[in-house]
Amino acid sequence: MNKPTEITADQNVASPKADLDARIAKIQPFVARVGPRNQLLVKVTTQDGLFGWGEGGLSGRENAVAATIEHFSTFLLGQDSRQIGRIWQESYRSQYFEGGRVLTAAISAIDIALHDLLGKRLDLPVYQLLGGKHRDVIPTFATSMAKTKAGLISEISRLVDAGWNCVRIYPSAFDDQQIFDPWATLAKTADELIAIRAKFGPSLCLGIDMHHRYSVAEAANFCAMLPKGTLNFIEEPIRSETPEAYVSLRAMTDIPFAVGEEFSSKWEAARFLDAGMTQHMRLDICNIGGFTEAMKVAAMSERHYVDLMPHNPLGPVCTAATVHMSAAVPNFSWLETRQGPTESLGFHDPELFPTQIPLSGSVYVVPDAPGLGVEVNEEKLTLQTAEHIEAPHLRRPDGSVTNW
Repeated sequence: MNKPTEITADQNVASPKADLDARIAKIQPFVARVGPRNQLLVKVTTQDGLFGWGEGGLSGRENAVAATIEHFSTFLLGQDSRQIGRIWQESYRSQYFEGGRVLTAAISAIDIALHDLLGKRLDLPVYQLLGGKHRDVIPTFATSMAKTKAGLISEISRLVDAGWNCVRIYPSAFDDQQIFDPWATLAKTADELIAIRAKFGPSLCLGIDMHHRYSVAEAANFCAMLPKGTLNFIEEPIRSETPEAYVSLRAMTDIPFAVGEEFSSKWEAARFLDAGMTQHMRLDICNIGGFTEAMKVAAMSERHYVDLMPHNPLGPVCTAATVHMSAAVPNFSWLETRQGPTESLGFHDPELFPTQIPLSGSVYVVPDAPGLGVEVNEEKLTLQTAEHIEAPHLRRPDGSVTNW
C-alpha cells in the first residue's frame, strides 16, 4: 500500500512571499475619450508588478465612478488581490447606504480587473476561474438604426447575409436630440416591424429597444398595434424602478420582455425574476458588480429558466469580460454587439486596445489567453482627454422633460 504524500516545509502552498507579491499596490482609474464617448477603465497593480484591467459603466457619469474608485483604494491598497469575493463584500458593505449605480459601477471595474489579474497570475483565462466554459463561441445580436423602412430592411438583409439570426431596431425618430413624441412615432415603428417580419419570416429573432422612454399605456398601445408573432422581444419599454408597472404591462401583452441593463444588484434582478417580468436577462457586467455579482444573477436566472442576453455598450474590456461570463454560464442566448457592419461607433479602437477579442462573423470566439485577453496601450490612453458628455435632455412637444 502506498504511503500518503507528505507536504514538506519548502512545498508550502501559500508562501509569505506569494502573499506579499499578490497584495494590491496601486489602483488607477482612467477616464478617456474613445470614439464619441468617454470610457472608464481601471488598472489594478500588485506588489510584483502584475496588473489587470477592468471597466465601469454608468456612461456619462464616469467622473463620479472614478472618484468612488479612488475612495475605495484608500482601504483596498495592501489587500490580497486574490480575495476577490471578500473585496467585493467590503467595498459594498463599508458604508451605511446600500448599493447604488455609482458604487456598483466602481465595484464592477475593480472586480473585473481583479479577475483579469488572477487569471494572469494563474496563467488561465478568466472563464476557467468561473467554472470553465459551456460554449466555444458567443453568438451575438446586432442592431440597425436606419431611419426608414427601406433602410431597415436593407441593413437587416446585410446582417442576415453576414450570419446574424437575431437583430434589433430602435423606434422611429429615436435619434432626435431635442423632442421625443411617442404617439407621433409608434404607428410608424409598428409598420416598420410588420414589414421586417414579412420580409424575413418567422426564423429571424426580432427585437426593439425602447430605451425605457415610454409609459405603460404608450407601450401597451404599441404592442397592440403588432400582429402576434411580429416581435420576439421588447427591450426596456418602461423604466425599471417599479416592477409592479411591468406586471401591469404584462397583463396587456404577451411579447417577451428583455430587461436588466439598469440593474445594479442581485436584489434588483430578483424582484423581476420572481415576478416573471423579464424573459431575457439584460444584465451589464460593468454596472451590476462585475463577475462576482453577475454570476449570482446568472444562477438566479437559471432557476427561473431565463437566459442571459447581456448588455454590452462599452469598450473591449467590457466586451471581453462579458464574453468570459457568457462562456461560463449554461443559460445564455445572445450577447449584444455594437461592432456589426451596420454600426461603426469606434469604441473598440485598435490603437488603444492592440489586443482584444475580435468579432468573427456574428460571434466572438472564446479566447484561451490568460486573464481577459485584452491589452491596453496605456501611453496612448492617457493622451485621450476626456470630454464632457451629456445625454440629450429630451422634451415632450409640450415642453415637459422626459426620459432619454
